[in-house]
Amino acid sequence: MSRFVGPTDRAAIESWLSTLVPLWEQRFCATRPPPPGDEQRPLLRPVYWLGNWQFACLGYYEPPKRVSGVAVRAEPFPPVLQRLVDTIETRVRRTFDKADVPRDWHLNTCLVNFYGDAKVGGKWVDRARVGEHRDFEPGPVASISLGERALFQLLPRGRDAKPVRTVWLEDNMLVSFAGPLWKDTLLHRVTRVEDKKGLDLPPAIDGFRTRRVNLTFRYVPDADVIRFADLPPGPREDVRGYVQTLGRSSAYWAGEALTSDPAAGSPPS
Repeated sequence: MSRFVGPTDRAAIESWLSTLVPLWEQRFCATRPPPPGDEQRPLLRPVYWLGNWQFACLGYYEPPKRVSGVAVRAEPFPPVLQRLVDTIETRVRRTFDKADVPRDWHLNTCLVNFYGDAKVGGKWVDRARVGEHRDFEPGPVASISLGERALFQLLPRGRDAKPVRTVWLEDNMLVSFAGPLWKDTLLHRVTRVEDKKGLDLPPAIDGFRTRRVNLTFRYVPDADVIRFADLPPGPREDVRGYVQTLGRSSAYWAGEALTSDPAAGSPPS
């Protein structure tokens, strides 16, 4: 863990963030309806993905049981993030055990999470947390924190499990982890994000105030990343509305929506 993002890069990241229109995705869809006893609901926070987009309603990338039709090719990293990723990859290969870094590993996906307060029924509700989970993408994971500091914990599975590591993730900090214990066995979570600086980070999101942005970089094998147009028909229709929404502010997604429109004919090869 280290303070990683300098002032120039931080300014460039915030400038890029200001251009985004994040999605507030629903958890389920026609292809993956709510399980018995559950119901449709939105994610706790708006999100944006780079490299490949894993739509929540289709299920996240989870080998070996779910690798096909879930990682949809997305916009490339902006130059400032690509420079940081290049540095992260060099550090990882220098410091982590070679056995924990797959041969073809490279950070080709980024989940941008916006932590803050949502306006619900006319009141602001704290949504700045994420429950315990693990990242199933192979190899090391790297995460950059911006804004208010967050309480990050690693813990074993189990209802009454106690954290084995607790760390405050500070503004501009990088954290990376890998290996059978830290990444594959232990779960991780964010239980709290402070609210001391009165931040409202970009972009402007209707009904939401962002006090922390987290960028998590992971690796999905390139063979498992497909075009939106190449999704099976059911999943493609389930997320078509998301892609069309993204296309209103993103030239990349506008092109993906166009080439997958049945009325427009087959997409280019």
